[in-house]
This record gives sequence, structure tokens and C-alpha cells, in this order.
Amino acid sequence: MTTATDPAEALRPPGRARRLATPPPPVPQPRRRGAELLLLACAVGVIAYGYAAVGHATSGALPADLATHLGGLAALALTAHLVVRLRAPCADPVLLPVALLLNGLGLVLIHRLDQGTPGDRAAPAQLLWSALGVVLFAAVLVVLRDHRDLRPRAGKYAFAALCLMAAPILFPAVNGARIWIRIGGLSLQPSEFAKVLLAIFFASYLAANRHALTFTRGPRIRRLLLPPWRVLGPIVAVWGISLALLILERDIGASLLFFSLFVAMLYVATGRAGWLAVGLLLAAAGAAAVGALEPHVHTRVADWLSPFRGIEEGQGPGQLAQSLFAFAAGGALGAGLGQGHSLLIGFAGKSDFILATAGEELGIAGLTALFLLYAIFVARGYRTAIAVGEPFGALLAAGLAAIITLQVVVIAGGVLGLIPLTGMVTPFLAQGGSSVVTNWVIVALLVRLSDEARTPREASRPAADPAPRRDPAPGTPADGVP
Repeated sequence: MTTATDPAEALRPPGRARRLATPPPPVPQPRRRGAELLLLACAVGVIAYGYAAVGHATSGALPADLATHLGGLAALALTAHLVVRLRAPCADPVLLPVALLLNGLGLVLIHRLDQGTPGDRAAPAQLLWSALGVVLFAAVLVVLRDHRDLRPRAGKYAFAALCLMAAPILFPAVNGARIWIRIGGLSLQPSEFAKVLLAIFFASYLAANRHALTFTRGPRIRRLLLPPWRVLGPIVAVWGISLALLILERDIGASLLFFSLFVAMLYVATGRAGWLAVGLLLAAAGAAAVGALEPHVHTRVADWLSPFRGIEEGQGPGQLAQSLFAFAAGGALGAGLGQGHSLLIGFAGKSDFILATAGEELGIAGLTALFLLYAIFVARGYRTAIAVGEPFGALLAAGLAAIITLQVVVIAGGVLGLIPLTGMVTPFLAQGGSSVVTNWVIVALLVRLSDEARTPREASRPAADPAPRRDPAPGTPADGVP
């Protein structure tokens, strides 16, 4: 009895066939922990220079607590580095230094705003929140040994996120929006924590159903072919409930963030460009409806359309007008740290207007450098998503990077007058305990994912895809558009 063989295989020499049958060993990547430590030292040096420049510009001398602040920041950097070295030795060496530099520059800008506001000491509180964020960063890396351990609890995370977003309804509104929980002297913004939990849920559900979302036929809306409702229903229900809660709270920034995150992760999971078009249409329709019916949102849209209306009516320039004046005064190189007048904007450090402070005192060059730091961080996140090689991890890394991307784009657009103001907090820069703590959790998750992506496959747990791959139905287009 003879066995059929491939003619091409039969012509190969036996030694070559044996070599082709044996997969090559994984190529270990350099750990680069020394490079990470050097980058951290450079980041601390830049922050030290900024802190000293603010003190010299505002008081003519170096700050008395310069050594204390820098010693605390250096201790946090060293602690985070040691945890990464021990628990995630193969992690991306750029994520942690960039996050520390952004957080430190935020501390410098908040300290600068403190100097112009008598009795306001927001920088020490922000430093304590940053320390808590680094502690949670270390705790996530110590407790979470594999990102796939998050997947079985994704449904519980979604329920917790909805509860967090619903909680501010029970508390009084602040500046027209119900987004805060205030108990005594402590205030929290639950939507900051909810965005990470929803990203985990979206990644889990889309990883399990991405083939059905991409290939299975469902209802058709004109030229767009949708997946079955039994597949899309649960995630749309969670998104709809969260959107309804956020509309009740009048928090347009978080509503836009969650909806954009949903559409971005859906596009990454399916590759259907049609989802982006549908998302833009739904976002435009929702914004028009809410802007017409909700007075708080309508006021923001009116201020965006006429930023100098207050000057024309004799009421003085509003926040957006002051922000535009600050950017114009900064010019190309800026007025210098501590020498601007961005305090005229009002609570700049506690909102997205801290970018106006950076634009006035650092100029277009400094603002561009800040945006490049964000771009490097986000690019490393997307690079991790590509390298993970496992659906849930890839979607989670892409979702976490998309959170930072969407926040920076929306905030920069609002401050520069390109879109209406949303009230978001600039990641790492602006004052806000909930924001800075959540951002450090995002850094920890990306560090864990990058460590697993850069670790040789044989040394890590094998990737498992619970959703069996199905071939597309005959005649079904890949993007849902015939």
C-alpha cells in the first residue's frame, strides 16, 4: 500500500524537509529595563527643571520644597520601575517613562497655577493622588499575572460600570452636570473608573463574537448588512443603558467617550469600515437632539459658535475666548513657565483648559511636544495590540489606547475651538484624583499586555480563542457593504 506524498516535498533533501518541519525557536527580545531606567531619570530631570523654572519666575528663587517634591517623584519612579523589573521584565520600556513625564508636567502646571491663586494648594493633593495611582499600578502588576484572567468576570465589570455611572444621579449637580460623588471632603468621578471596566467588557464580548459580527448575515439597512440581533443585542443594550444614564447626568464628554470607544473597538474587531460611518451618523444625530433639548448642552454649543459673544454683550470674555487669547499670547515659543496669565480662564487646572496654560507658557512648540508624548504613548499601546496575538488581549490593548486617544483629541478640539467643550479632564495633566488614578491603571494594564506580547510564546500561557472561526457565507462581503 502506498501513501500519496507532495511531489515538491519528495524532491526536497531529507535534511531540509526535517528543518522545515521543525518550527524555529522563538527569538527573545531584549528586556530594555536599563533603557527604561535611563528614560525615567531623564523624565525626572525635565520635571525638576520645570518646577525650578516656575519658582524662579514667580518668586525669583528656587522653591523651598524642590528637594521634597523631586525626592517623592523620584521614589515613585524607582518603585514603579522595580515592580516592572520584577513582575513584567519584558514589558515595553517606553510606556512607564512617558506616563511619568506627562504626570510630572501636570504637577508642574498645577503648581504654577497655585502660585497665582492665594490659598490654593492643589499640587500637593495631586502628588498624593499620583502616589496612589503608582501604588495601584504596582498592585495591578503584582495581582494580575495574565490579562486573560479578566475575561471570565467581564459581565460583572459591565454591571459595576453601570452602577458607577448611575451613582452621581443621587448627588447634586456641579457646573450643570451630575458627574461627581461627594462625601464629606472627598469627591470622585465614577465615569473615570467605568471607562476601563467597559473596555474590558467590550473586549471580552467582541473577542467571543467577532466572527459572527463580521460574517453572519442579519438585518439589512439599505446597503449596510448588520449581524444578527442575538449577537449585537447584549452589547448595544449595555451601551444604550450607559448612554441614557449619561444623558440624564448631562455629561456630554463621557457620553461621547463611551460611544466613540464602542465604535472604535467594534471596527477593530470586525474590520468593517461601515461601522465608522454608522457611528458618525449616530453621534451627529444624538448630538443634535441633545443639543436642542438640553439647556446645559445647548449653552456649550452656543458658546462654541460665538466664543466672543460675552465681549460683544459687555459681559467680558468667556472661558473659550480667554483660552483662544492664551494660545495667541503664547506664540511659537511661549511666554515661559510662570509668566503667563491663564488664571483669567478660571479653574484652568481642574479642567481641559490646562492645555491653554501649556499653550500660553510653552507656546506651540511645547504644546506640540505634549501631543507627541501622547502620540508615543498611544502608538506603543496600538503596537502592543498588534503584537499580543490573542483576540481578547489585542482588543483590550486597542481599547485602552483608544481611551487616551479620544480624550486628547476631544479635549484639544474643545480648547482650540474646533468642537464644543465637553468638560473632560486632560489625561495625566489636569487636576483630578479619579482621572490620574484611572490613567495609572491603564498604564499598568498596557504594561502587562506588552510584557506578555514580548515574552517568547513558549514561556507564556498558550493563547486560546473560544470562538471557532467560521468561513464567510458565499457572497457575503467583508465590510458589510455589497
